[in-house]
Amino acid sequence: MSDEVLVEESDGVAVITINRPKARNAVNGAVARGIAEALDALDARPEVSAYVLTGGGGTFCAGMDLKGFLSGDFPVVEGRGFGGMTEAPPKKPIVAAVEGYALAGGFELALSCDLIVASSESKFGLPEPKRGLVAGAGGVMRLPRRIPYHVAMEIALTGDHYPAARLYELGLVNRVTEPGQALEGAVELARKIAANAPLALAATKRVIIESQDWSLEEMFRKQGEIVNPVFGSKDAMEGAAAFAEKRAPRWKGE
Repeated sequence: MSDEVLVEESDGVAVITINRPKARNAVNGAVARGIAEALDALDARPEVSAYVLTGGGGTFCAGMDLKGFLSGDFPVVEGRGFGGMTEAPPKKPIVAAVEGYALAGGFELALSCDLIVASSESKFGLPEPKRGLVAGAGGVMRLPRRIPYHVAMEIALTGDHYPAARLYELGLVNRVTEPGQALEGAVELARKIAANAPLALAATKRVIIESQDWSLEEMFRKQGEIVNPVFGSKDAMEGAAAFAEKRAPRWKGE
């Protein structure tokens, strides 16, 4: 892994850290490639069940590195998009741990995550229109699916910053922590998720995401294609046995 992206693992959770604090963790090509490589490697490891994405030095991510952009360093990975994940988020659950600013592409990275834990002092925004740009890494598509239409329009069109407390009220942020505690809160949440069966987690995430486009006629058929293999898995038998024997389950991802 590159110096721009750090990965640490513990108790089934991998913490992926954007490590460019002097640049407020702005995403350049190295960061995008580092995140993509980390996710590719971690998605293939059954012992890791959940991820946390965060930024070093007290800031989540200020967006695209504009200096890099001007020099031709595009922070996009083919097949995965901006930041190495906005077009193809990981199969496993991922929690954003936000301190400081999550702006522009930084906000779009957070929107690519499944849950968001944010410090009470953190700020979110899509300031692209202020710079002659558009939040094209998923921001203007994902935001109105997560919060009310008119509020999404306000955030996207004004380019202003919005506090974590406001986004918590709207249901976009799962938990608000004391300043400096977002990573701790995100890891705690990720560990609760990682305690569950890996196959069940991946199938649950997939159904929630893909079912948004299913018709009433195809809902249960398509869900069955995803979840039926889980019911026949070794982990399903292990979960039932652990419950009957009053012990913690030992998942294998099989």
